[in-house]
Amino acid sequence: MGDRPSDRGSDPQLSPQGGSGEPSANASITDSLYGGARSDDPMRDSAELPPLDGEPGPEGSFTESRQVSWFGKMSEAITGVLIGLVLVVATGVLLFWNEGRAVQTSRSLTEGAGLVVDVPNDRVDRAHEGKLIHLQGDLAATRPVTDPALGVAAAAARLVRHVEMYQWKEESRTETVKQLGGGEERRTTYTYTRVWSDHRIGSESFRQPAGHQNPQMRFGPFEAVAEDARLGAFRPGAKALGRLAADQAMSLDPNTAERLRARAGFGPVHADESALYLGQDPSSPRVGDLRITYRLAPLGPASFVGRQAGDGLDEYQTRAGDALLMARTGLVPAADLFAGAEAENRILTWILRALGAIFMWVGFSLILRPIAVFGDIVPIVGTVLGAGTALASLALTAVLAPIVIAIAWLFHRPLLSLGILVAGAAVVLAVRWLAQQRRPAARAGPAAAAGLRA
Repeated sequence: MGDRPSDRGSDPQLSPQGGSGEPSANASITDSLYGGARSDDPMRDSAELPPLDGEPGPEGSFTESRQVSWFGKMSEAITGVLIGLVLVVATGVLLFWNEGRAVQTSRSLTEGAGLVVDVPNDRVDRAHEGKLIHLQGDLAATRPVTDPALGVAAAAARLVRHVEMYQWKEESRTETVKQLGGGEERRTTYTYTRVWSDHRIGSESFRQPAGHQNPQMRFGPFEAVAEDARLGAFRPGAKALGRLAADQAMSLDPNTAERLRARAGFGPVHADESALYLGQDPSSPRVGDLRITYRLAPLGPASFVGRQAGDGLDEYQTRAGDALLMARTGLVPAADLFAGAEAENRILTWILRALGAIFMWVGFSLILRPIAVFGDIVPIVGTVLGAGTALASLALTAVLAPIVIAIAWLFHRPLLSLGILVAGAAVVLAVRWLAQQRRPAARAGPAAAAGLRA
C-alpha cells in the first residue's frame, strides 16, 4: 500500500497525476540524513487527501511524494532484519513440513491402493462394512438441489453459487530516487479502477477512501448437494458428494428474475441463461451491483473411493495418517483415482517448495538490506551493494533450501535417503578414481616422447 505521511521524518506532498506539488530535490546532505524538510502544521498529516480531478470518487490516479532520511531507511532496514529472520525460520519449517506431508500422503495413497475393494452398486454387502471400497455407477436423485435465498434449483449432484461484486480497487506503484547523503524521494502513484471481484475489497484501507467506498456484499458463495442422491443401493452422502468437481456451467431460468423482483425490497434483477444480475443496468454496472453464476456437478456416471458406512461413504483413516475419500464424475477405475491423487500430491509438493524458496530469498534479502542502505550515502555504492546482497540472498537460499529438504528426507525417508547418499558418494569416488588413473598415463606420455628424442 505504500508509505503513510504520518511516518517520522517525512513530509508528504500530494498531487493529482500530472498536477503540481513536486517536492524539492535540493535537500542538503544534512537534511537528507536527519529527516529532510518537515511540516510545521500538526494537522497536515491527518488532512483529507484532495479528490481526484476535483470530483469525489472518479477512476484515475494521484501521486504522493515524500522524503525519507538515511536514518529513516536504516530504521526500516533494521526492522526488516527481524522480519527476515522470522521469514527464514518460517520457510524452513514450511519446507520441512511439506516433505513430511508429501511422504505421508504418498504412503496413505499407496496403502489405500493396496486395500481398496471394488464392490457392485446393486446391493450393500455388510461384509465390507468399515473397509475401503471403490463404487461406481449412475447417480440419481428425486429432488432438485436448491439455493433457497435466490430460488434457483437444478437436477444435480452438487450446486455451487459464485458471486462477484462490482467495486473499487486500489493499486499502488512506488518509484524511488536516491539522493546524495543516503536519503531518497519516494513517489507513490495510487490508481483507482472499478472491477468485478468475488470478494469484497476493503476500501477502508485505501489511501483515499473518500468516494471509493465498497458496500458489503448482499450475497456470498453458497453450495448444496443432493441429500437424497443414490448410486444403486448406496447413498453416498453429503461429504462424498461434496468432493465432486462442480465444473459444469448451469443455464438459468429467465423467469428467476421475475420471481425475485416480486419479493418485497429485493430491488432490480436481470437474468439471462448464464447469470443473474442484481442492479439497474447490466450494460452499465454501478459499484455494489452483483453478478451471480452457478456451476454444478451433474447426476449420472460417478465414481467414489471411501469407507463403507452402512449404505453411505465416509473418510477412511489410513495407518499412514491421511483420511481417504475421493470422487469424480464418470466411470473411473480405482487405480486411476489413486493415480490422479498422486499427481495432485506431487504438484502441491513442488508448489510449496517453490513458495518456500521464494519467501526464504525474501527473508535473506531483508536480513542483508542494511548493507545496501549503509552504502546509499553514495547512491551508486548503495546500488552496487543492493545487487550484491540480492545475489548473496539467492546463493544462501540455493544452499539452505535444499539442505532443509534433504534433512526432511533423512527424517521421513531414512532408508531411501541413505541409499541416495551412498549412490552419490559412489559416483563421486568413481569419478575421483578415474581421474587418478588418468594422471599417471598423462605423465607417462611426455616422458616417453622425451626418451625417443634422446
